Amino acid sequence: MSSLPNPPSLIEFNLLKFLVFDAPSDENLSIYIKEFEKYNVREVVRCCDPTYSTHLLDQRDIKVYDWPFPDGGAPPETIIRDWRMLLKKQIKVNKDKGDHEKDAIGIHCVAGLGRAPVLVAIALIESGMDALAAVEFIRQKRRGSINAKQLHFLKEYKPNRDGKCIIS
Repeated sequence: MSSLPNPPSLIEFNLLKFLVFDAPSDENLSIYIKEFEKYNVREVVRCCDPTYSTHLLDQRDIKVYDWPFPDGGAPPETIIRDWRMLLKKQIKVNKDKGDHEKDAIGIHCVAGLGRAPVLVAIALIESGMDALAAVEFIRQKRRGSINAKQLHFLKEYKPNRDGKCIIS
């Protein structure tokens, strides 16, 4: 196999850059790694149960975060907190890079249409985008993303829980 049937989607906003994709397997992980290299992915967030070994990613200094939550649902508060911390770190890295190619966070669930886009939407909302605009922005790149239950969660989501914008 030399290409992916469902190619990753690049979503960029301000200093944030995400590569959203479906779950790799041990058999096709090397193809995903080529995409990671193309977009400077240094971190991968798994929102589902593991479907591949992280050995090849570890060898390339790509850190994997295992943050699974139920399919079709919203992330628990602990994952949102950890996600916001990762976003702050990523913004700092990309700010420090200046005009150089920004790093992307790779993020996936099983199909790359629910859990992963919900976390990306949270990042966009935290960055100042309206919830519905964030969903539309993601859907332009990843058709079929975010179900009705997740959309309701995002419309009710309150950003900046600690009183600070993650972009600052």
